Amino acid sequence: MGGEEPSEAKESKVLAILEEQIDGVYHFRDHYFDTHDISEAVHKAARLKERAQEVLKEMCLRESAGMEEDRAKFLYLKGKLINVEPDYSSQAEEYLSRAVKLNPGLVQAWNELGESYSRKDDFTNARICFEGALQHERNKVSLRSLSMVLRQLGTSTPEEKVVNIEESLVKGKDAVSLDTADGMSWSILGNAFFAHFFLVSQNPKTLKQAMSAYAQADKDPVSRSTPELHYNKGIALKYEEMFENALNSFSTAQRLDPTWDGPKKQEENLLKYLDKISTLIELKGKLKPKKMSSLLESLENKYLGPYSGGSYTSPKGNTATLNHVKFQELSPGLNQERVIMGRVICSVHSEETVPFTFHLIDKDESILVVTLYNLSPGKGVIIGDSVAIAEPFLTNIDFTYKQRHYKFGLIRVESPLVLVINGKKAGKDLQAGVQMTTFPKS
Repeated sequence: MGGEEPSEAKESKVLAILEEQIDGVYHFRDHYFDTHDISEAVHKAARLKERAQEVLKEMCLRESAGMEEDRAKFLYLKGKLINVEPDYSSQAEEYLSRAVKLNPGLVQAWNELGESYSRKDDFTNARICFEGALQHERNKVSLRSLSMVLRQLGTSTPEEKVVNIEESLVKGKDAVSLDTADGMSWSILGNAFFAHFFLVSQNPKTLKQAMSAYAQADKDPVSRSTPELHYNKGIALKYEEMFENALNSFSTAQRLDPTWDGPKKQEENLLKYLDKISTLIELKGKLKPKKMSSLLESLENKYLGPYSGGSYTSPKGNTATLNHVKFQELSPGLNQERVIMGRVICSVHSEETVPFTFHLIDKDESILVVTLYNLSPGKGVIIGDSVAIAEPFLTNIDFTYKQRHYKFGLIRVESPLVLVINGKKAGKDLQAGVQMTTFPKS
């Protein structure tokens, strides 16, 4: 009895061979660009399918032997092989369902079955699979997959959505903690931070944490070769207002998967937005000279409201120095103890509802672009409004992309509550949580 191997430790020769071949198909998929130029991205899907079909034929030939040795594992391997391609397969779901029924402790099969459910947007059953896998073994694949699923689950209340987003972030962090070198886990953690930024905290620090996670993902050749990483990073960079980097990320995503139109649409929409900004600066908001003169002549210091007189006292009684300066006197970055004021000459419409973007002109006819976050739906400023901004943060946008040049000053405002509009401090009715119109993929 002492000389026998435990049944769990026995490794089927047939299954070992098949598993090695399937791992080879996955390695080909995940490391394709290690041996192929990015110009060959267009052939990746067909070549992957061809390799998968070859191994599937081998599995059919060895099916009776494989099923006899370990029916559950053979069915799991068959489902896993089919799942190497990105589309939902009812066949894969069927094999994997049978595998977990035969062996409920087969963690990898639960993870693959959860992946199948996710692909057909059945996030409720996907969650059951990943949570079931975690009952048997704490592992990074279940944790990061659960992080994704929690963000996609339908909810009946905003509060329930927030709870799911919070839990998604916890699961994403847990996955990374199990393997800090795994770029796929870092990529999904970046998405969790990004969702948290929009749906929970609206805190710029959270957006920075998303960018930091994406930077870690970029160090892993497997995650770096996925178009989803660059697509999601591009969206985050867009909201960071690092437009050139965002466009480059969308371009990389397109090159990695020329068949996916998502990155191309994002690139086109961002370019339209930047083109509108530039055109409206050139045309001074399309206002007629007489209208412009009237607006600027009536722009008096009284419209600084509580920011006038060289200082501002908060409702709590704290006083800060504030000197009114012209747009041209601003320095890049945070302009402490300074306040600017101008007239709204236009707003910029785009595919996204966030941020609310408008152009501001001062007495010297200098124009700045203002992006306003956390604005209540349906609210904003209109042409002719005076707007004062205390301690503005200036970014000078200046880059060329695809032979188009963009150059303008940009003021990012995190909350409408810091604005003085027409001489009065903006009310709390302008402040709102933000609903994202472009949710990250995965």
